[in-house]
Amino acid sequence: MELANGTAVQEFILLGFGMDQQKQFLLLVLLIMLYMLTLIENSTIITVVLIDSQLSQLPMYILLSNFSWLEICYVTTSVPRLLFDLATQNHVISFHACLLQFYVWFSLGTTEFLFLSAMALDRYLAICHPLHYPNIMSPNFCYRLVSGCWIVGFLGYMAPVVLMSELSFCGDNIIDHFVCDPLPILSLACPPLGKAPLTWQISLNINYLGNVVFVMFSYGNVIYTLMKSSSKGHRKKGFSTISMHLLVVTIFFGTVGAMYMVPSGKSHSSVGKAITVFYAAVTPFLNPLIYCLRNDRVKQALGKLLRRMMGLLLKKIPVKKR
Repeated sequence: MELANGTAVQEFILLGFGMDQQKQFLLLVLLIMLYMLTLIENSTIITVVLIDSQLSQLPMYILLSNFSWLEICYVTTSVPRLLFDLATQNHVISFHACLLQFYVWFSLGTTEFLFLSAMALDRYLAICHPLHYPNIMSPNFCYRLVSGCWIVGFLGYMAPVVLMSELSFCGDNIIDHFVCDPLPILSLACPPLGKAPLTWQISLNINYLGNVVFVMFSYGNVIYTLMKSSSKGHRKKGFSTISMHLLVVTIFFGTVGAMYMVPSGKSHSSVGKAITVFYAAVTPFLNPLIYCLRNDRVKQALGKLLRRMMGLLLKKIPVKKR
């Protein structure tokens, strides 16, 4: 935490986007709308699954409801801070708050990798091994799988954040980003950097590449099994289900890969910041829509919920007697 002149780094300055006030205001309004819609969409999915006795016992929907809760946590880690900076022009963040944001944000991102892998496993077992599926993917196993995703997700970046907290910093304390990303933080640190960069890179590569390989293997087997199926109805239904999953996987893994799986120094241009906004704010908004767009059971459960709410609302409205 110490500068070369002996003073301690107590805070960082997040440079942000470097836009004029009019563009920042438009971005602020857009992000507020995205954030509110994201909270509403994901909260609705959680509510629908919880109150529907059938959906709440099905593995795919147990995973989907927990994934929605994860999306709420993920978007809340970065977007409210960004909204605050855009609204107040106060880009100062304390050293420890910055490291905490990095740790929680990357841990939630890793947990999202694991959830996408868990969903891929669910589809793989349901389509490739349907006879064993009910015994393997029981509700109890699903809850253990969900707990494992959260625990492993938050263990992955403990070592990097501890090592980064022990670094010394030289020169200015300006982070050329709108979030506390490890690359610009490490670029401000005084040499020697020790094992912090390597530990962070290893954690990132293992978490990212390991889940990408698993997801590709699972969906590859699913597609192969569906192609061999003699039933056109079964094949059509299977492709309809996994097409939405594959779209979510492609968007999230693709944007994160474009951000971090590139040569150092190219990630944090204006394009890099736009990519970060996309996977930090846009994908949590899109994912509920994608998952439920062609999911008849969720749409039916949502229709029941809306009709129930309308019924309760009409009962509370007094009827005027003539």
